[in-house]
Amino acid sequence: MLNPSVAAGCLLLGLCSMTVMATEEQTDGWHRLFDGASLEQWRTYRKPDPEPEWQAVNGELTLTRGGGGDLITRETWADFELRLEWKISEGGNSGIFFLADEANERIYFHAPEIQVLDDARHRDNRVDTHRSGSLYDLIAAPPESQKPAGEWNTVVIRHVQGQLNVWQNGVPVVDIRIGGDRWRTLVAGSKFAEWEGFGTLRSGHIGLQDHGDVVAFRNLKVRDLAEAD
Repeated sequence: MLNPSVAAGCLLLGLCSMTVMATEEQTDGWHRLFDGASLEQWRTYRKPDPEPEWQAVNGELTLTRGGGGDLITRETWADFELRLEWKISEGGNSGIFFLADEANERIYFHAPEIQVLDDARHRDNRVDTHRSGSLYDLIAAPPESQKPAGEWNTVVIRHVQGQLNVWQNGVPVVDIRIGGDRWRTLVAGSKFAEWEGFGTLRSGHIGLQDHGDVVAFRNLKVRDLAEAD
């Protein structure tokens, strides 16, 4: 419980809800990946620091223009729950990677991706498994989970010992066991069929894609489910 004098002060400043939220997050094991101002927990793929195209803009983690490279967390996770919001520009394309390493030139050679897309305008809308919320090129997200460009979308990614569940805007979009029979069948029928090592890692970085289009993320937080157990 907050000290009464502290509570009064934060009421005047309009900060009580933030204080309570932060306390609840710590109690539940949540770790903020972005505080609205600093990119210290991130770096560009295969580089020591973030490239300048990635910036904090109005409290949002934003790719202001193409050329920043894919952004990855400095830390890695195995069993985790990730929550964030994303907003794509008109005609834009991006993605959320997980279980990523830096063994190859590109992050997507090994890391699965949840698609971020302007479903109405980007040409990838011609493939249902390439629309927003989809497990890219593997599982199509239902249309009711998708919002237009310029609107905020909420994504939850939960991975526990190979079991992957994803929700977009409260709608279940992915329920699969990585490495299981269904997974192997889907990968065999996808662009990843010949990509050795795709989806085989059991821990890795979280990544945000630079596909050349402006995209923003906010309320990024993760909790280590192995620690929670």
